Amino acid sequence: QVQLVESGGGLVQAGGSLRLSCVDSGGFFSKYTMAWFRQAPGKEREIVAAMYWSGDRTYYADSVKDRFTISRDRSKNTVYLQMDSLKPEDTAVYYCAAAYSGFPMLDKQYTNWGQGTQVTVSS
Repeated sequence: QVQLVESGGGLVQAGGSLRLSCVDSGGFFSKYTMAWFRQAPGKEREIVAAMYWSGDRTYYADSVKDRFTISRDRSKNTVYLQMDSLKPEDTAVYYCAAAYSGFPMLDKQYTNWGQGTQVTVSS
């Protein structure tokens, strides 16, 4: 069973960088599509980036394209989100999620979730 644990959040100034990590302690995520979502206060949860289980397809929301990079290290059962050129509007709780099939864009299509990690970008 996929069990996800995120880390790497924190407080950073605008223009700075953070790298989020998501470890699958169950060790089964090699066949899952992995994604990062975020939810800001008062807003709906939105997809930020996704990577197909084979690694040959990625998706980025327009708001983070060319600033964020999703990657995965199968040897470590870990997926990363490198976030550069951070903006105050990137402030949110970031969640790692796994989907067993397809390449979904909606949060309801993801079956396994981490607990979330707070990212705060100051201006």
